[in-house]
Amino acid sequence: MIKLSDHFTYRKLIRFTLPSVIMMVFTSIYGVVDGFFVSNFVGKTAFASVNFIFPFLMILGTLGFMFGTGGSALVSRTLGEHKPEKANRIFSMLVYISIILGSIIALAGIIFLRPIAALLGAEGQLLEDCVIYGRIILLALPAFILQMEFQSFFVTAEKPQLGLFVTVASGVTNMVLDVLLVGVFPLGLVGAALATALSQVVGGFIPLLYFASKNSGLLRLGKTSFDSSALIKTCTNGLSEFMSNISMSLVSMLYNIQLLNLAGENGIAAYGTLMYVNFVFLAMFIGYSIGTAPIIGYHYGAQNHAELKGMLKKSSVIISVLSVSMLILALLLGEPFSKMFVGYDAELFELTKRGFLIFSFSFLFAGFAIFSSGFFTALNDGLTSAVISFLRTLVFQVAAVLILPAIWGIDGIWASVVAAEFMAVVVSLIFLKVKQKTYKY
Repeated sequence: MIKLSDHFTYRKLIRFTLPSVIMMVFTSIYGVVDGFFVSNFVGKTAFASVNFIFPFLMILGTLGFMFGTGGSALVSRTLGEHKPEKANRIFSMLVYISIILGSIIALAGIIFLRPIAALLGAEGQLLEDCVIYGRIILLALPAFILQMEFQSFFVTAEKPQLGLFVTVASGVTNMVLDVLLVGVFPLGLVGAALATALSQVVGGFIPLLYFASKNSGLLRLGKTSFDSSALIKTCTNGLSEFMSNISMSLVSMLYNIQLLNLAGENGIAAYGTLMYVNFVFLAMFIGYSIGTAPIIGYHYGAQNHAELKGMLKKSSVIISVLSVSMLILALLLGEPFSKMFVGYDAELFELTKRGFLIFSFSFLFAGFAIFSSGFFTALNDGLTSAVISFLRTLVFQVAAVLILPAIWGIDGIWASVVAAEFMAVVVSLIFLKVKQKTYKY
């Protein structure tokens, strides 16, 4: 078994992080299956409504990302300082708080979903579909928050394979139910929403049962007490992921508004197809960052600077190879993916295919910015991580999506992602250079 305290070669690093990468990719893929069934079996308006309301639903679920990444950084550092009892108390507190806050947020979301969707510009059937889909998904929000949180804590507990198993079980649940509730039984959008919600219940509550019982990992749920300093540190550490997910969702809303004005429902449907592929590709980078974070946090806590340097160097090489591979893959798969999702509409197909051609170049830059943000989170430097994420996902993208469409029309919307990711890499390199003496990596 690979331990956090080990020296990591390229082979060992890939072996340890691979379950997290597959876990995140699989999570994204079953979202793609959801979109495929809605688009092909329910129709273009329903497909547009899912993509229109989904960013808002993701904002409500960001608590899981924040507590997962921020909490695992703190817990792994505490383990590196040889304080396992304290690590488990912090872990338990974060899980219990997540359940309480998730339930409150879900209730508020269900109540205010319709006016928010209307405020964003949805009307008529688009609005009704947003409300139907969104309210069913929100019923499972506490489980979704736990699912996102446990993805990070499984790695910290030195059980990444179990995290992968749970994600696969959740994904298979979603896919099978999509086939049954949308493809076989004519439940349409309701069926797709139920499939997603029930899969999130599987992904959230199986890990809860595992950590609550006696297990062979480093973490177990048990008695705890409220630790305000640990909660603040967790939120600070996870601020970048919190900001990143909120910013991405806000930017997606802005994209949808711009596309609704420029191309109507076709624009939103095309953007939705691109986002499904984007989720899968970026999931590789996010999964790698989740997989490496506990290693970085542990060696930082143990003051092993040589291992930190090695991690940064090896990660840079791995991400560079992944980035080039993803660009080539995206260029090759753009047309078949477009045909798979929207081939039933010639105009929409051409719009989506054109978007793919431009959008694909963003994968050259996105991975390094994602890892850099995760690297500083793992070092418990939440502020630097948050600045990188905030600039990448909000400032640069908002500026680009407001400016470039005025110059190039709808092509400017696809190009804005490429421009924003490039600027994020520049900022990441500056911070890595400035902070090098502080963390001795």
